[in-house]
Amino acid sequence: MNIDKETIYKVADLARIEIVADEVGALQADMNKILTFMEKLNELDTEQVEPLVYMNPEVNVWREDVVKQDLTAFEGLKNAALHNEEFFLVPKILDK
Repeated sequence: MNIDKETIYKVADLARIEIVADEVGALQADMNKILTFMEKLNELDTEQVEPLVYMNPEVNVWREDVVKQDLTAFEGLKNAALHNEEFFLVPKILDK
């Protein structure tokens, strides 16, 4: 298949891309190369090839969501500069 200048302008219009007349020759050559490559790929026998959804074959490993207490409030506040029995105390940042 050979791409002509009208097809280049049609594709650019559909893609909402503005092209300059100087670029048409280079774009025409590039698109012809792409279509030639696609024609070569179409010659391959892909009957036994499964469709590919993801490039990475990894699957997500699900685990039970278990609630557990790893750190007590006392241990969490132990190294805080300012705190009360339950919370960190920080300087006020926003004024009303």
